Amino acid sequence: MKLNKIGRGALAAIVSLAMGLGITACSRDYTLAYVYVTNAKPLAGGSNDGGVSAYAVDYQEGSLTPLADSPVTVGRQPVALVSSPDGLNLYVVNQDDSNVMQFGIGTDGKLYLKNTVNITGSTPTSVAIDAAGKFLYVAFTYQLDANGQQLYSPASPGPGGVTIFPINSDGGLGTPSTLDVGNNPVGLVVSRPLCTPDNSSGVSGFNCPLSGSTSNNGYLNTFVYVLDQEAFPNATVLGFTQNASTGALTPAPGTVITTVAGKTVATGYSAGTTPSAIAIDPSTRFVYVTDEAANQLYGYNIQTGGALLAMPNSPFVTGQFPVGVTVDPRGKFLYVANYTSGTIGAYAIDVASGTPVGSVGSISTLVGTGPTCISIEPALGRYVYTSNSLDNTVSALRLNASTGALTQVQNTPFPTSGLPSCVTAVANGSHPNQIVNP
Repeated sequence: MKLNKIGRGALAAIVSLAMGLGITACSRDYTLAYVYVTNAKPLAGGSNDGGVSAYAVDYQEGSLTPLADSPVTVGRQPVALVSSPDGLNLYVVNQDDSNVMQFGIGTDGKLYLKNTVNITGSTPTSVAIDAAGKFLYVAFTYQLDANGQQLYSPASPGPGGVTIFPINSDGGLGTPSTLDVGNNPVGLVVSRPLCTPDNSSGVSGFNCPLSGSTSNNGYLNTFVYVLDQEAFPNATVLGFTQNASTGALTPAPGTVITTVAGKTVATGYSAGTTPSAIAIDPSTRFVYVTDEAANQLYGYNIQTGGALLAMPNSPFVTGQFPVGVTVDPRGKFLYVANYTSGTIGAYAIDVASGTPVGSVGSISTLVGTGPTCISIEPALGRYVYTSNSLDNTVSALRLNASTGALTQVQNTPFPTSGLPSCVTAVANGSHPNQIVNP
């Protein structure tokens, strides 16, 4: 059985009343969140389709328990997934099918397929959603011609782009539009709205409310950053401002989109040789990019209008082959998944400059073999999860909210299906989808 948002709240009220009257409830829900893992290896049965494995997160321990009917079948080569801000929908991107599958998330964490839609390009690589839950962005590698065929050749790969889906009130995806960018966009991230001083409203600062003005006049701004791995002469980060009404993206200062010989060319901010993952802090002040080939982490300060300024002493040293990065929901710590090292590197974030200040603890924390993706559960910001592609597991770690240190959860890593490519954690509807401060 599934409950909508109102139903979940009503259920919580009933349980609270029962407890207050001394009525014994049947059971207590100790599920803090749900973890979903994309599995690229085809599932059994002769199909080429991959799957999504689903787990319940124990409130006290952070351990994972597989849900019934898991994994669910998705498309070929699922590579990325993201949940809606309200935790009611999960979107899975299938690379070989060039589509997005929308699943409803039941109150029991189970997934229910609602719809499948094609993107406007070919070979998607990543997905992100804005904080208001109004637009879904999917980066893809190749544009399509009028006949729906890929526009590329071995001698001239790309160019790629971003598909922009409006999200309907039921979580469904509307008619998409396309932004053409550089050769190989491999990642993207969407900021929370950034408020700047407005005398008429009196609103200023970071993390402004999602309600209120939706104009692009400097009062309410959302930025989208796209990671272009094959830009010339250097890989780049491309910055854009979001139109709050349409989701359309306009190049921010420092980003230039041009057409040369009929081909889209994008230039932006230097991001090393082979960037692989991108993250933004909750305050919309800092952007971080991993360079897997150079074992480095690039840091940028967000300037007026979404422009980027490289942090002093950037890039910073990481473990071997960093392919995943995230910032904890409090904005205090940064975590990097090092594929070859099999570790998660932890860094404290300097509150003023955004600089990753050394490693937290004495050494990086060991996880499974070949960690590819990293996610922090959003209800308490207490547990960290990684998908480990080389040993078909998911690792669970406890996050110390005061120090940022990570310790392994008992019985980690947990088994999953073949070739786990990415992971995300979604708050249980019975718990607040917000961080409890330490």
